[in-house]
Amino acid sequence: MEIALIIAAIGLGFASGFHCLGMCGPIALSLGLSKKQQVNFHLQNLTYQFGRIFTYSFLGALVGIVGEGFQLAGFQKYISILSGILLIIMALFSFGGDFASKIPSINNALLKVKLNLGRLLQKSDYSSRFLTGVLNGFLPCGMVYMALTASLAAGGIWQSATFMALFGLGTFPFMFAAVLFGNLLNVTVRNKILKIVPIFMLALGGLFILRGLELGIPYVSPKKEALKVEKQKNSEPNSDKNCH
Repeated sequence: MEIALIIAAIGLGFASGFHCLGMCGPIALSLGLSKKQQVNFHLQNLTYQFGRIFTYSFLGALVGIVGEGFQLAGFQKYISILSGILLIIMALFSFGGDFASKIPSINNALLKVKLNLGRLLQKSDYSSRFLTGVLNGFLPCGMVYMALTASLAAGGIWQSATFMALFGLGTFPFMFAAVLFGNLLNVTVRNKILKIVPIFMLALGGLFILRGLELGIPYVSPKKEALKVEKQKNSEPNSDKNCH
């Protein structure tokens, strides 16, 4: 995976962390973990977090099926441009709040997931913690949808899955700390920080558009031909060694 995509995935996850505190923080605080047994507390917290990241990776793999199809058809640069445009559109909508919450069908799905989460939160075994994280990952969330849109440009199943796993790791510090310390930021401070997130998304959308345009800018918008030449250069020494 390209370095730019790796940085984008982790950066997007980190920027989404403040949003996660508001959306998923209450669920994390409802886990009812006891700090009396420190090792068990941290392991259950980790199990919950890995459940979320597992779902993100799974969703990324599903999106990657589409991305791989476009890559095989030779439309990778167009899907990168399209992803950038969609990211910008979603970022503009998110200035008024989480756009996902404005769609009725998503709200209905949210209610069903919350009902199942309520049942799991009453249990304290590791499998329940993991499943809580898994269901948490399916909660309708504008930031996750943005990440999935960005992962489409990764160009393949495992690439998109990796992108979403890195996105999940980016949110990890905030969500782990939410369970560990409780509500880290009050609502007023969090809302002020959240206003910066759409700006980050606009920049990321612009980066994906530049990437698709192949303007010859190193790391940001490399030409496809240049990448092919570089790969050929890297493979030539190996082929010479094989001949000898």
